[in-house]
Order: sequence, then structure tokens, then C-alpha cells
Amino acid sequence: QVQLVESGGGLVQAGGSLRLSCTASRSILEINNMAWYRQAPGNERKWVATFFSGGRSTYADSVKGRFTISRDNAKNTVYLQMNNLKPEDTAVYYCKGDYYTRIWGQGTQVTVSS
Repeated sequence: QVQLVESGGGLVQAGGSLRLSCTASRSILEINNMAWYRQAPGNERKWVATFFSGGRSTYADSVKGRFTISRDNAKNTVYLQMNNLKPEDTAVYYCKGDYYTRIWGQGTQVTVSS
């Protein structure tokens, strides 16, 4: 069984930056389509970014140019660098991977104050 553990959330002012980490319990080379999602209060969970196994990455329009997803294979970790944060980025951020089935982390809270 694979586990994903997120960290790095917190409170930041608008315009600030945070880096989220998602560490897997096994090699992330064996986990496909690692991605970040977010869920704001009262809203459904929405896709933010994906790092595909071949190295390509894609982003939601709302974060394109501000967020960067990356991967450190040696640390079994996927990152989400978030710059120029806005209050509307406030949400619980979840890491997702596909390993025979879809796997989710427990989430990390990001709060952006205006």
C-alpha cells in the first residue's frame, strides 16, 4: 500500500510564496500522474497541476504562471511551488497519485490573507 503525506501549508499574505511537499512511501517512479488538487470551503475538489511520468506538466488556468510542480525522485517527493499567492488560493491542498488505484494524501491547509 502506498501512502502520500503532504506538508508545507500555512498562512501567508497575498503576494507571498509557499512550497508544498508530497512524499510517497515508495518510489515515485512507480506512481503515475502525480498531481495536486485543492478544495476551498463549500466547494468541490479541483485539479491544480499534474506531473506526468514522462516529465511533462500541466496546470489549471487559474494557477498557470504562478505555480510550478516538480519532482525529486531521490526523495520520493513531488513539490508545488506557489508564488504570487492570492486570497482565492486559500484551500486544503491534496496530493494525488495513481498506483493501481487512485491514492490521496490527507491534505495541507493553505490560507492567503489579503
